[in-house]
Amino acid sequence: MSAYEQWVALYTLIRREIIRIVRIWGQTLMPPAITMTLYFLIFGTLIGSRIGEIHGYTYMQYITPGLVMMSVITNSYGNVTSSFFGAKFGRYVEEMLVSPMPPRVILAGYIGGAMLRGLMVGVIVLGISLFFTSLHIVSIWVTISSVVLTTAIFSLAGFINAMFARKFDDIALVPTFVLTPLTYLGGVFYSVDQLPQPWRDISHANPILYMVSAFRDGMLGVGDIALLPAYAVMLVLFVGLGIIAERLLHHGRGLRS
Repeated sequence: MSAYEQWVALYTLIRREIIRIVRIWGQTLMPPAITMTLYFLIFGTLIGSRIGEIHGYTYMQYITPGLVMMSVITNSYGNVTSSFFGAKFGRYVEEMLVSPMPPRVILAGYIGGAMLRGLMVGVIVLGISLFFTSLHIVSIWVTISSVVLTTAIFSLAGFINAMFARKFDDIALVPTFVLTPLTYLGGVFYSVDQLPQPWRDISHANPILYMVSAFRDGMLGVGDIALLPAYAVMLVLFVGLGIIAERLLHHGRGLRS
């Protein structure tokens, strides 16, 4: 395929994903908005009033970046797992495999769609947070780059999960037993400085901590991890997962029967 044809194919895949997200907005955009509103009400308003300040910010302000990232992570991951596994289940993924489209274009199309959903939900949650607290973004570039890298990482992780999944139950195992615990233990609701040893050091093995910390640093100017190691971890994960996903798709792992 020529470069122009590859761009047309990529645009078509992303456009299809966007249409799917918007068409079933009651399943893709509404639930995270309702869930995060409850988090703001319960954790921010009721519990936060008794906790006080963390690093000079009210508890509501402090957890807002974490809640935004939590919604971004779960939705970018969930979008690509359901979409690509649906293509496998419906067996129309085979049409893409026999087409002239290179694997990297197929991968980029699904990842691009998942990233857009994650970012859309993130914007919605951030908008909801303004009804509960006031925010001032310290660094727009750190904020945007960290959230974009996070959506890309978990879109790739979800794609890999969908590649290996053989039934619908398989795409729920990782979010339930891996993603959710890591998210809750990734500094969304607290600062790791508040943890006693050895849990403080153990928390540094959680990659989500680095993403939440970088995003919070961009929004509030405070974080549990310095920006340099946080970006280093995110870039390594992005490149590593991207290579793995592209090679799995190139070899048709879990696709050809």
